[in-house]
Amino acid sequence: MGVSGSGKSTLGYALAHKLGWDFFDADEFHPPENIAKMAAGIPLSDVDRAPWLVALNERVLSTLKSGQHPILACSALKERYRAQLLKETDGMTILYLKGSYELIWSRMSMRRGHFMKPELLHSQFETLEEPGEAFVLDAAVPLEDMIDTITTKFFS
Repeated sequence: MGVSGSGKSTLGYALAHKLGWDFFDADEFHPPENIAKMAAGIPLSDVDRAPWLVALNERVLSTLKSGQHPILACSALKERYRAQLLKETDGMTILYLKGSYELIWSRMSMRRGHFMKPELLHSQFETLEEPGEAFVLDAAVPLEDMIDTITTKFFS
């Protein structure tokens, strides 16, 4: 979890590849209306996010029920969003990619073709409720170092 541009998808994909697990990018589950709002520079409301969070939880649950291991890259900025995502999912761990506004802004400014515009970053930081229950990773750390840290912490 973390704000847009923190590296969630990059880390999630790489970690899933290393572990042989299933990777899901929450951005791919947004309905067209949500994408249109964000592309227009309009932050999503809790009402906009509600069905999206339910769909993500259902995907995680179905993956677990099929005997697979899911990795979900999702902003999950509020505690209640995380609670919805983790509903009925025993043993799931939240990894929080924490980065400075300046670092994330620079990444988002370089990104091309993504519906989430850098102008919305401020609203993401305003909405963010930092999790107390998460394993925190510095978003500025190189990807391979993050993967090593995660695998050592959880799989050694």
